[in-house]
Amino acid sequence: MKEFWSSRIRQLTPYTPGEQPKNRTFIKLNTNENPYPPSPKAIAAIQAAAGERLRLYPDPEAAELVQALSRQYGLPENQIFVGNGSDEVLAFAFQAFFDPGSTIVFPDITYSFYPVYANMFGIGYRTIPLNEDFTVPTDAFFAGNDGVVIANPNAPTGIELGQDGIRAILEHNPHVAVIVDEAYVDFGGTSALPLIAEYPNLLVVQTTSKSRALAGLRVGFAFGNPNLIAAMNCVKNSINSYTLDRLAIAGAAAAVEDRAYFDAQRQKVMDTRARVSHQLTQLGFTVLPSKSNFIFASHPSVPAKTLFAHLREEGILVRYFDLPRIDNFLRISIGADHDMEALVSALEKLTHDE
Repeated sequence: MKEFWSSRIRQLTPYTPGEQPKNRTFIKLNTNENPYPPSPKAIAAIQAAAGERLRLYPDPEAAELVQALSRQYGLPENQIFVGNGSDEVLAFAFQAFFDPGSTIVFPDITYSFYPVYANMFGIGYRTIPLNEDFTVPTDAFFAGNDGVVIANPNAPTGIELGQDGIRAILEHNPHVAVIVDEAYVDFGGTSALPLIAEYPNLLVVQTTSKSRALAGLRVGFAFGNPNLIAAMNCVKNSINSYTLDRLAIAGAAAAVEDRAYFDAQRQKVMDTRARVSHQLTQLGFTVLPSKSNFIFASHPSVPAKTLFAHLREEGILVRYFDLPRIDNFLRISIGADHDMEALVSALEKLTHDE
């Protein structure tokens, strides 16, 4: 029964997040969380901010965080937007740049929030099939649309489209916004950030949830031409001027400034990813080349759905998508070394038994 629901959401299918178990302890390799703790400087900053001043509203401009991002990424403050996780930043971007009734494009296999946002805001969309090897067919994104959204590296495949490909898409779409969602770029990808100076229609979206281990804090940010950032702020200030609380601003700013810790932790994830990818290949899996903090793997004889169920019985959660073209793949987040050893051991047993 959907009495009192608006017509806009009556037919909406919302995004389904990965399982967050509450009644059993699992090895969680299903939601792409960082296996390592946040920067100690971020924790200290959050603790220092958790005082009497919580009775006051936070800075609506989040100046402390914007300034930290400006210093670390070398862009002026008027080219930076911050929000409550990159999901909110993307939602604001869809409203800022795409009209109801227009048609945007994104890959057929990508982050499943994109069609949810499009449907929520009355935006038409057309999906472009990835190539057989799950790479992006760049020329299929050339023109004939009212906007482009690209996750890069892509999710759930982990495959990166090189900067030349992003540039080509920008060159052929000069009159519409091109959003590049770089949630996973810090794990070996190449950011489109340098292209902002050349292309006023480019918005680059990133997050502190993955590489800075702050998924629980909910902080995302975007970089772009001042005109794009002004549009984002117009949407934000028409919905909620205070998107980030005092603790989030303080913790994220400290994490952004702690470059040494950031570099060390993401390198550990990349090293583990390389090792586990090799181990799974030795077990007969096809493992797509990943530039993210997860791997996308398929076994030739044991269905992914079977492996998913058996791993859960063993106390290991991974992500399974019952969708065309990828229903024989598992998305496996990169965890701590001991967790990944347990995963490989379980998969070795499950595939050997076959």
